[in-house]
Amino acid sequence: MRGFLVSSIGVTCAAALALPLTPPAVATTARPVPTTEAATAARPAPHAGTPDATMAGRRAAEPYAPGSTQSLPLEPLTRNRATPTTPDAHEQGVTRRPVRHFSLLGIVWDDPEAELHGRVQVRTRAAGTGTWSGWQDVETHNADHAADRGSPESTSGRVRGATAPLWVGDSDGVELRVRSQPEKAEAASAHHGTGTRNLAAAPPLPYGLRLELVDPGDDVPPPGASADGPRTADLAETSAAAAASAAAAAEASAAAAAEASAVNADLAPLDATEIPALNGAQTEQEFLALKAGELTEQQQARPYVGPRPRIVTRRGWGANEGLRERGFRYTKKIKTAFVHHTASGNKYRCSQVPSLIRSIYRYHVKSMGWRDIGYNFVIDKCGKIYEGRAGGVARPVLGAHTLGFNSNSMGIAVLGSYGVKKPSSAAVKAIARLTAWKLGLYGMNPRGKTYLKSAGSNLHGKGKKVRLNVISGHRDGFRTSCPGRKLYGKLGSARSTAARYQGR
Repeated sequence: MRGFLVSSIGVTCAAALALPLTPPAVATTARPVPTTEAATAARPAPHAGTPDATMAGRRAAEPYAPGSTQSLPLEPLTRNRATPTTPDAHEQGVTRRPVRHFSLLGIVWDDPEAELHGRVQVRTRAAGTGTWSGWQDVETHNADHAADRGSPESTSGRVRGATAPLWVGDSDGVELRVRSQPEKAEAASAHHGTGTRNLAAAPPLPYGLRLELVDPGDDVPPPGASADGPRTADLAETSAAAAASAAAAAEASAAAAAEASAVNADLAPLDATEIPALNGAQTEQEFLALKAGELTEQQQARPYVGPRPRIVTRRGWGANEGLRERGFRYTKKIKTAFVHHTASGNKYRCSQVPSLIRSIYRYHVKSMGWRDIGYNFVIDKCGKIYEGRAGGVARPVLGAHTLGFNSNSMGIAVLGSYGVKKPSSAAVKAIARLTAWKLGLYGMNPRGKTYLKSAGSNLHGKGKKVRLNVISGHRDGFRTSCPGRKLYGKLGSARSTAARYQGR
């Protein structure tokens, strides 16, 4: 997956920012939006051109907000030269406008099998200062992060095509442009910042394009808080039916939270915000207890399991358990760890990571239609490890991270874009620590090779047995640039370090 590129095209003058902006009419090509995708009013929209207070001040001044998604249809930005009265379907976007607060964005469309061949650029307005950013590229090729074709998750009827998400921080204004391009021109623009626009030869853009603006909400809901932000603009509704619905949603969310915590009960107390690290001896003792009756005499004598690292639980990063599908799905074992980057940009602080993960989680579930966040684990640039998809960190949870190879594997996503930027040494070390432990639970050597059966990808046909590194990059299972050239180049170091942690 290509890392996003940033190019400054200039900053609009302050006087222009102060002008009121009227939202355009809905695009004629856009389908009606299901109620679960409707623009929400969890936070009030700012006055156009008026910088908001700081994040801390805004959070202190407002009641708890559980997160929300605004979904804006794209409209044609240009007219066809041959027929000036006809909108040009090869260039769509969202004109500059004020919006409710959000921190992450992405583009979705109706058909998950359709591809967006072109360039997506966005600029946003910082809520704290009112300053507009330069144009930023959004990674368009994201279909390789998905549930396997034919799986219950992929055939649910809810799944949509989507770009990678982009983290922009607390923002209250947005402008977007999407231009269709032939693949060669698309590659040129992505790598060099410019590209030949040959719209006549360009494929049409996918149907039903929408801009998703995600507000991650606050960290931890107070007792009795609703499981999700309001899905309509009628915040004044106080009918008995609405109150009963909110109560039912809160009860379901509480039950889902208890369920997500209980599957880690062997490792940490219920409702724990983190699973503590263990030393080697403690980990071996825990391993023998977890795998009692499953181990050979040789495994009991020499387990080869790395010390368990500290892992922030879903409760620790503030997961709204009412968003995901209830229950868990598992695969048989963990034979391979696929390493990814999220391609969401590197402009985040480690203190913002819980908000960033909540945003990706909401984008995966509410915008893309997945049952839960796709990755099994997430790692930030400071080396902290986070629980991803619910089901238990020690268990073989079936993820949606490497199309064609989700069975008998786990997906680890490093937050950021690593096509041209080197990953931090802390992040690479965290990959090694996590894989030494989790792969060790299933008897796998991080320096070894293994075989997985492909469920079908653009690199390996369905049913083919593929020989892979036990620690592989996403590109080993799918023709993609993910996890970025710079991160991929560090996997050899991660394998060696993980093996050493296992005592090999």
